[in-house]
Amino acid sequence: MADSRIPGSGDTPRILLLSSYDATSHQRWREQLTALFPGFHWQTLALPPRFFRWRIRGNPLSWLNEPALSEPWDLVIATSMVDLATLRSIHPQLTRTPCLLYMHENQFAFPVSGTQASSVDPQMVNLYSAISADLVVFNSDWNRDSFLDGVRALLDKMPDEVPEGLSACLRAKSRVIPVPIEDRLFAEQPSEVNWVCPHLLWNHRWEYDKGPERLLKLLQALKQRDLPFRLSVVGEQFRNHPRAFDQIRDQFGERITHWGFLGSRGEYDQLLRQADVVISTALHDFQGLSMLEAMAAGCVPLAPDRLAYREYVPARHRYASHEQDADAEAGAAADCLEHLRLHRAAGCPPNAWRASVLTDAYQAVFDRMLYPARTD
Repeated sequence: MADSRIPGSGDTPRILLLSSYDATSHQRWREQLTALFPGFHWQTLALPPRFFRWRIRGNPLSWLNEPALSEPWDLVIATSMVDLATLRSIHPQLTRTPCLLYMHENQFAFPVSGTQASSVDPQMVNLYSAISADLVVFNSDWNRDSFLDGVRALLDKMPDEVPEGLSACLRAKSRVIPVPIEDRLFAEQPSEVNWVCPHLLWNHRWEYDKGPERLLKLLQALKQRDLPFRLSVVGEQFRNHPRAFDQIRDQFGERITHWGFLGSRGEYDQLLRQADVVISTALHDFQGLSMLEAMAAGCVPLAPDRLAYREYVPARHRYASHEQDADAEAGAAADCLEHLRLHRAAGCPPNAWRASVLTDAYQAVFDRMLYPARTD
């Protein structure tokens, strides 16, 4: 049976990958994807992860004269910041090319800080892109569900002429395939957890939505209970960061083993293998790569009972979520850690998130879009 790829594209499928806000996690995902499927001919267009408002609305203009968008492709893969609907209208040949939208995040569930102005515009970019795409793939169930809930909530606010069944239509063409965790990160023989004085690791972006104030309150609660611990706080830093980080360093400096960004991937991987407990205090996390990587290396997870953590962090490792009461949540997290310490909990590697396991899921999606006549 003949396939339905673009005539003249050759035996090797040609895939154009668009990343309009190429943050670290987006970059790792696309580099891993191209490495997992070396049999395809890949070309990537990527824009730096800065000037968020301009990037999410301006990427079609930034790529307006990009020659690659006029070439024939068998498949276009765009990340969630790409304004796919506008791109396909400006470059009409893309309307004849299957397009997959990969949602690393969605703007409906992105919390707004006190220094940001709320705007529906980024949400509309996500919505129109999802409508325009032939298939939408999310990195977690929570990401998909919060997106669809956000779409329904937005449409419910509109005065009239709202299309019926849009959310159901979007769900029907949606799939969930996580960003894979490289097999090399999984420890064959994890080190024994040091529950006498556990090495706690917090390894997230140094921004407000990752809950640094909640980490501070948790550490204060542990100190008040006389629970011994060592501490490493690492992750991507920015020129301005929440004051809580300075308070943590001032109050717990004698317990700190590592502090700040680790520029070497080798050093970071070594830290993952040395730590005992990986902590999240996040108010927002669409998948949680830093948690998954640390768990793969053998760390015991401690995370709030919310977001995507319910999909891979076992129930006894999740503490009660109190988004409106940081003190109550700190107490719940301390209780959970004490329980894990009492029962000498072991690691729980997320094997279903291995790259070698997820490759087949990605392959099935690519086959469906590249060879629809064979996979109908």
